[in-house]
Amino acid sequence: MTTVMLIVAGLLVLKLAAEWGLDLLNRQQVLRHADRAPEGLREVVDEPTYRKAVDYTLAKNRFSMLESGFSAVVLAAVVFSGVLPWIYELFGEGPGRPAWLGALYLIAVMTGLSLISLPLDWWSQFRLEERFGFNKSTPGLWAADKVKGALVGFVLGFPLIWVLLALVNWTGSAWWIWGFAVFFGFQLVMMIVYPMFVMPLFNKFTPLPDGELKTALMELADRTGFRAKTILVMDGSRRSAHSNAFFTGFGRFRRIVLYDTLMEQLGRPELAAVLAHEIGHYKKGHIPRMLGISAVLVFGAFALIAWLAGQDWFYAGFGFDPETAGLAPAFLLFGLLSGLVSFWLSPLFNLMSRKHEYEADEFARAAVGEADPLIGALRKLSEKNLSNLTPHPLYSGFYYSHPTLLERETALRGS
Repeated sequence: MTTVMLIVAGLLVLKLAAEWGLDLLNRQQVLRHADRAPEGLREVVDEPTYRKAVDYTLAKNRFSMLESGFSAVVLAAVVFSGVLPWIYELFGEGPGRPAWLGALYLIAVMTGLSLISLPLDWWSQFRLEERFGFNKSTPGLWAADKVKGALVGFVLGFPLIWVLLALVNWTGSAWWIWGFAVFFGFQLVMMIVYPMFVMPLFNKFTPLPDGELKTALMELADRTGFRAKTILVMDGSRRSAHSNAFFTGFGRFRRIVLYDTLMEQLGRPELAAVLAHEIGHYKKGHIPRMLGISAVLVFGAFALIAWLAGQDWFYAGFGFDPETAGLAPAFLLFGLLSGLVSFWLSPLFNLMSRKHEYEADEFARAAVGEADPLIGALRKLSEKNLSNLTPHPLYSGFYYSHPTLLERETALRGS
């Protein structure tokens, strides 16, 4: 038990030290350029906006360090205190514990952890984001979102977890292969179900109104081989002044969603460039490529969980009785601790994501015939969202799934 705890404690301290170290590096980098934007960025934003972006970045930096420290303390307390096996005993004893009780145990623990993080979430929304003019939500709407999110999570999560835990009784030692198939199939179904039925519970989606803008965007979609029935506008301004666009689904269920804030901030050529960028992700095959990578990772995760579930030292190391533990604690511990390792792989995944962004940018440049509309859109989005224009390269490597504004402009100009 001591050896397992020491290893986990070491990984936890190492990850926290890296997170704080990256935050400090990024903070120093921002402060070095706090008085004036570097050459090549001075025409992007005016001086007052740039200084506000610097203040916003520094405020988020302080909050990030607080949040990562808080998360580390909570994880250490939960894992090392013995509270997890104690709660597990409340959900029954013995190896014959029904799968549905194990599912309830997992949901109860994860719900408890979510409740612990609510104060920080509230502070981020109503203090940090409010201070810089981004928060458009109300305490009532925020609370309603949390309740609806919890209910949706239970309705979707409980049956899935119950099936995964029951598979060991239905299929024996091969449960994890079937578990991978069930879980990955669930992910594919959710790519269709989530944007169609879950997201409308939180936001209003309306088809882009008829007019010159819709005609131009639909013509662009047809010209680039993206047969879209409609383009949807989401009322993102109900909660935040931040703007975005995204692509969801696949096949005939694919759809492109534009935030209403994006519609307000960009002109028609810029919106067309943003749409072309999203279409580029589809035409370049980024969705199936990422699905393939996800399948490999999920398969490996299930194989690892199955192996750990067969190791007495793994259960005993965290205070569980190996004879009566079952699969639920293995799933829980894997979910809680996997981030201590996957954190170090994030630069790899971000590198791949940034490659996809460059490819989608190039597709958009070719689709609209020039780079200026997309560059103009990226500049406006950076300005309106008070983006950090001078991140430390190591920090962006760990945390940025998109290239920086200057990197994207350079690539577009050089195309």
